[in-house]
This record gives sequence, C-alpha cells and structure tokens, in this order.
Amino acid sequence: MVRIRLRRVGLKGQPSYRIVAAEKESPRDGRFLEILGFYNPRTDPATVQIKEDRIYDWMSKGAQLSDSVEQVFKSAGVLDRYARFKAGETVETLVAESEKMQAERNANPKTRQN
Repeated sequence: MVRIRLRRVGLKGQPSYRIVAAEKESPRDGRFLEILGFYNPRTDPATVQIKEDRIYDWMSKGAQLSDSVEQVFKSAGVLDRYARFKAGETVETLVAESEKMQAERNANPKTRQN
C-alpha cells in the first residue's frame, strides 16, 4: 500500500520535510517512490510547496495520507480542491488556483529563531 507521508531532511535541530509517496512498510527516511512537495514548519508562516497534480494522481490510485500530511494539506486547502477534482473540476484550474494561493501564503517567510 502506498502512503503519502513526510520524510525528514535538514540538520540536527533544524528539521524540514519532503512530502513523498512511499510504500507503507519502508522506513521514514528510507526508500520512496516520488517526491511530491516540501514542508518547512520553521518559517513563519510555514512554507508548503506541493505538486498538486501528482498528489491528485496518487490519491486517485488509492494512496493513503498520513495524519501529519493530512493536517498540512488541510491548512494548504489541498483536500478541498481534491474533493472538487473528484466532483469533475479540471486539474488545470485547480493547479492555477493553488499556485495563486501558494504565492500569497509564502510571500515573505522568515525562519524562526529557536
């Protein structure tokens, strides 16, 4: 079974994550099938870059979301757009809308000091 989940990258104490499609049995930072995006919770606001067309493709093939990815997608509005995709809206209009929202959200990210 394929899961869409986070893969940790970055230095010790400075985590950032790749959103990947991976087999359920593979380790967290192990083998994966495809990189679907990037998530950095250390910026204010959190930076989220997603390849929505590929995510729609994997989810339509039956890929499951991990709990943490589901929270990230809810905050980015991906799950709402996926519901519209299933209802029959075209991928091009949804991707254009997501790129517009992404540009607004990631306007001036500043890394937080720990």
